[in-house]
Amino acid sequence: MSEAEEPSPIQRLLGDFAPKFADLTDEVLFGDVWRRPELSPRDRSLITITSLVSTGSIAQLEMHIPFALANGVTEEEIKEAIVHVAFYAGWPPALSALTLAKRILAS
Repeated sequence: MSEAEEPSPIQRLLGDFAPKFADLTDEVLFGDVWRRPELSPRDRSLITITSLVSTGSIAQLEMHIPFALANGVTEEEIKEAIVHVAFYAGWPPALSALTLAKRILAS
């Protein structure tokens, strides 16, 4: 990161505590995986949201719902993806995800 660049969200969150983890997140996950041309960022966001719900990683939606909106996913698509995955991943994680999504989308 050059001096003129702002630190990434993961650098702000963990850069001083777990710098290698932060670097891998920036360089590999968001620097390589998310930029592969085989899927659009929009599609990757939908996949990520449903994966997070499926694994019960609801807290990560705090970052990924706004990121999905920036990638062109609509509010309706976010809600529908969570409703759809509820039948595969379970009702409680979907309920938690929809409750969080409601709060995020209202702001």
